[in-house]
Amino acid sequence: MSAYTLEATRPSADELARLAALAPPGQPLYLSHVPSQTLREMADLAVAVRRAGLEPVLHLAARRIASSAELIACLQRACGEGGMRRVLVIGGDVPAPAGPYADALSLIRGMDLRAAGIEEIGVAGHPQGHPVIPAETMTRALTDKLVAVRDAGLRAHIVTQFAFSAEPIVGFVHRLREGGVTAPVHVGLAGPTRLTTLLRYAARCGVAASAQGLMSGAAAALALAGRAGPDAILDALRRSAPALGIIAPHYFSFGGLVETARYASVVAPIASGRAITRPDPAFANQEPAP
Repeated sequence: MSAYTLEATRPSADELARLAALAPPGQPLYLSHVPSQTLREMADLAVAVRRAGLEPVLHLAARRIASSAELIACLQRACGEGGMRRVLVIGGDVPAPAGPYADALSLIRGMDLRAAGIEEIGVAGHPQGHPVIPAETMTRALTDKLVAVRDAGLRAHIVTQFAFSAEPIVGFVHRLREGGVTAPVHVGLAGPTRLTTLLRYAARCGVAASAQGLMSGAAAALALAGRAGPDAILDALRRSAPALGIIAPHYFSFGGLVETARYASVVAPIASGRAITRPDPAFANQEPAP
């Protein structure tokens, strides 16, 4: 759990400053690429993240990139002034490509990311499948992307879509390992937030079916009363960890970046028995969560 990563959309300067006070120096922060953002804005954000003492990791949504020149300009600034060394290459769910990249694989093969300064590429994993793409196609695409990253002389890792229970995650990682895939897996988890927010994002991201468990019993009552975190999933992953290879939590900050960082940097280390090295002042007088 100490190797966790965070993901945010358009974090403000204030959020970055507060995150820097909570997280270890160089904490990776993945920056999601929403349709309304230009690549120039993404590069500027990478620089801001680096200036805050954190490590920027840009999403590169292949089908939203209008030209290779636009991508090169983004990478030059993000890798130069922003010191970026990792990216997450995704397809980008839009009906038609805006430019030369039809999917993540074509971007990995068509752009010399190593020459731009990139050392490691993340690719997407879907423990519960994709809303419209067949499972066999997704499996083949994941394998092809990992091979393409290796052929480019770069390190690879997998970042999964978030889920609301441990079973699909454990099964997905087991299948990867049985198939000979040894790349680290960053397990997508929803940071602490309200039930209604989780359900809204689940519907948007195509994982609504797995949200049904949130609607029953004590879990729903707790979430409706306050903010629910992925404690049960983390506990299950920790018990399964020896057989899952290299894994780490990847927190989507649906409930807010600072709140998610507090959870990751304080609650999770307490749960795993680790000492807290940089406690958030807001938690200084609170007891650990049971």
